[in-house]
Amino acid sequence: MANTDVLIIGSGMVGLSIAWQLLENQKNINITVVDKESRVGKHGSGRNSGVLHAGIYYQPGSLKAHVSVNGAKRLREWCKDENLPILECGKVITPQKCELDGQLDILFKRGTANGATVEIIDQQQFNELVPDGYTTTGRALWSPGTCVVKPLSVIQRLQERLCEKGVNFILSQNNWKLSSCKKKVILDDKTSLSYGHLFNCAGLQSDKVAHLFDVGRNFTMLPFKGSYYELKEDAPFHFNTNLYPVPDLELPFLGVHVTPSIDGKIYIGPTATPALGRENYVGLENAEPSMALNFLRHMTTQFITNKKMRRYIKDQAFDWMPYRFLEATKAIVPKLEMRHIKHSLKVGIRPQLYDIKTRQLVQDFVMLHTNNSTHVINAISPAFTGSFELADFILQNTQLNS
Repeated sequence: MANTDVLIIGSGMVGLSIAWQLLENQKNINITVVDKESRVGKHGSGRNSGVLHAGIYYQPGSLKAHVSVNGAKRLREWCKDENLPILECGKVITPQKCELDGQLDILFKRGTANGATVEIIDQQQFNELVPDGYTTTGRALWSPGTCVVKPLSVIQRLQERLCEKGVNFILSQNNWKLSSCKKKVILDDKTSLSYGHLFNCAGLQSDKVAHLFDVGRNFTMLPFKGSYYELKEDAPFHFNTNLYPVPDLELPFLGVHVTPSIDGKIYIGPTATPALGRENYVGLENAEPSMALNFLRHMTTQFITNKKMRRYIKDQAFDWMPYRFLEATKAIVPKLEMRHIKHSLKVGIRPQLYDIKTRQLVQDFVMLHTNNSTHVINAISPAFTGSFELADFILQNTQLNS
């Protein structure tokens, strides 16, 4: 039997950040990270857009607002210290419809309240920043503090540094089980690993892990697929900054947008369309029929009872169709045509939490506790951005037991 002070399930950005912050405060603590995959960051974190959000969208006082501004600054400084590439490109948010212009003022107030640097810009300033973009009203919101990193490089470097500090990684554990004995898991090779405290940071699978501890049974994960296109190299467009539409602030999706990347590619997306499984990245691969049926049932209930969900289905659910995707993109880049873009290999799954009791999509992060475990579920955007700050918040609200 092996022993560890802290066991972290999941090797994404949140789990590794908890390990990092623990070692910042307790040098001699023993930490083990267990993941079902053969490498770190294979799912949500490694497939992240890489945009470090400045804290504009989130309700002041929410946990997302709390972690995003300081978290982005801390992660940016960490990347600089590690000599990891950072694209200091900023973000422009444009109203794609005239009736959305007033949302710019709401976003400005939210961003200012959250401590972000934001500015309302006019048509001339907009044209200088995004000459190929479009604003319906001659106004837009400029966020100079938004930047882009390469997420998988960040996670892999963080793993390297954690290994140097003695953190033990046990990967390829696809069938680990919770022991009937307290504070113990059984690994794939049938060996036991006892722990003082367990952090569930399993992302797409975090609700299932929580259910093993008999917590969060009113929650289930509804996976939404984020597919991207890329600008072709000969496309007559140039983007040196992020260009986002004004989002529906009552939904957790930001809409199809344009993002420059570290490697020089210009990505357009992602979609936010229902996936057939938690890891259903391509076609029918990893489809889960029973989960898909439950998803359809929950979405049907939402459609009937919730006008916000009716708006989502009308505006975003079918963006996987090429003509719908192009239509959404042309709202902010009017001259774009299908001949200018190609399908990208970049695709992710957003693990969006759904509360079965309230029949609502959950907007903020969720933490659930037992005596010896902490379960971080719904760690969606801006969890990558705010990872160090979020880790501190989690640890401040967790009573570690040895």
